[in-house]
Amino acid sequence: MSERRTTGLSATVIADLVAELGPVWQARRDAELADRPRRRAVGAGAKCKLVFVDRLLATLVHLRRGVTHDVLACWFGVDRSTITRAIGEITPITHQDVRPCPMW
Repeated sequence: MSERRTTGLSATVIADLVAELGPVWQARRDAELADRPRRRAVGAGAKCKLVFVDRLLATLVHLRRGVTHDVLACWFGVDRSTITRAIGEITPITHQDVRPCPMW
């Protein structure tokens, strides 16, 4: 999936994006979880089906190649709603004032 033909980006650029955007995504996720009142014990509830790297790759392929959410869901072995949520989480952080990105 991370081949240049699929994403349009080299492995080095993808690694740089993971290193740069990963902490931003994690900080947003932690802030969202901290803002909500806890209803369950720590560690309870549904687990993420896609790790950050897979979320980023799905978003890159969708934005660069126009691959539908249904196809991405088949590729990653998850439900379409998981892909939709992942793209919705990753797209805003790729457009923040982080560093000009070679993919946009």
